[in-house]
Amino acid sequence: MHAIGKSVRELSVGPPTVRSMTDAIVVEGLVKRYGATTALDGVDLTVAEGSVLGLLGPNGAGKTTVVRILTTLLVADAGRAEVVGLDVQQDADRVRAAIGLTGQYAAVDEYLTGSENLEMVGRLYHLGKAEARRRAGELLERFDLADAANRPAKTYSGGMRRRLDIAASLINRPRVLFLDEPTTGLDPRSRLAMWEFIADLADGGTTILLTTQYLEEADRLADRMVVIDHGRVIARGTGDELKAQVGGQRLEFTVTNAAVLPDMVQRLRPLATDEPHVDEPGRRVSLPVSGGAEVLAEALRRLDGSAAEIVDAGLRRPDLDDVFLALTGRVTEETGEAGDEPVTAVGSAR
Repeated sequence: MHAIGKSVRELSVGPPTVRSMTDAIVVEGLVKRYGATTALDGVDLTVAEGSVLGLLGPNGAGKTTVVRILTTLLVADAGRAEVVGLDVQQDADRVRAAIGLTGQYAAVDEYLTGSENLEMVGRLYHLGKAEARRRAGELLERFDLADAANRPAKTYSGGMRRRLDIAASLINRPRVLFLDEPTTGLDPRSRLAMWEFIADLADGGTTILLTTQYLEEADRLADRMVVIDHGRVIARGTGDELKAQVGGQRLEFTVTNAAVLPDMVQRLRPLATDEPHVDEPGRRVSLPVSGGAEVLAEALRRLDGSAAEIVDAGLRRPDLDDVFLALTGRVTEETGEAGDEPVTAVGSAR
């Protein structure tokens, strides 16, 4: 079915989640239903204190539902969840005081200045007026927004609003930070800057649960990853462990005319260790192979005399895109989950 080493049924989910005394987040058997639709179907995961967990999955997989339950914005139908040792249902108020949340959409008041936005959030967290102002100044400086502190947020760029949104989630110095697709919609430069901010937070000891569909983002930031699809955990491990499950190398060719792809597949199939994958819109064929540069040389020899006009050819190791394709049968999409609604950055303070 897939062009990559193993099918989803053959890929291991990994060992069951084992709770540790140093886990900042513990999720056991989480279930959430919306009528006849099951959004979460027995999700288990843990996040070690001071680490970054990447929660990955296609649209509608259940990522945001997990975050909403852990941040007390939704109540699970079954299972249990703890954050910093507190039950998210029984100790909801104390959980809110210990966490920060940045949702998929920047939740700032456009008519307040950057400084006023942060001071307002600080007051919602019951900081004194002077402390809220001091903390706002610190965060504006840290997120390179000091020069825009007195400008209305509606004059900010998308990247600036996102930075302000994350700054708001840090106003109370949370022990655990939930980042739900924090770089969605940002340009590449702003995304790289945001990665640096998140990495700095992790280096400072903040526990982070990061949901994302940018696989490079997860690979760069997360210590461990959990992949969910249709509300179930289908894989877990480090980036390298997940890639190792896919295994092998891939030979890829991009051509000028998609019409030649079927002939290419016929010529190259004897070299493949599994069924080749054809991407007609991308005018690309890829196939899992074993061996090194000699396989590429043999493939080029087999294509000699064909009508294929090759634009690009290469041999590469699997990446997280391959993991997604092998696990779910589809590539990731860079949009929010179906049915997601904006969640305010101060929702955890209320």
